[in-house]
Amino acid sequence: MTRWNINRWQDLLSILIVFSITGSFSVTAGRPLLKWLGLTRDNLSDMLYYPLFVILSFLLYQVFLVVFGWLFGQFSFFWAMEKKMLRRFGIKI
Repeated sequence: MTRWNINRWQDLLSILIVFSITGSFSVTAGRPLLKWLGLTRDNLSDMLYYPLFVILSFLLYQVFLVVFGWLFGQFSFFWAMEKKMLRRFGIKI
């Protein structure tokens, strides 16, 4: 709890719940979104489909992390985490 600067166990619990929901939701939402875009395993090779799926899931994860963090009252924690991650990719906010 010290590393993340969290003082209450309730905050830690809500942060862990957000991480678990976000991971499941981003992967679950990725397949229908690819299908909606017309990208399926039927019309793409597996060598192309799965990297696209992983990239899309990663992007959705970043968005949903902040959204679910906000819903669980932990927006500032997850927004700070997103800014730190974006800086690692060379994007400054």
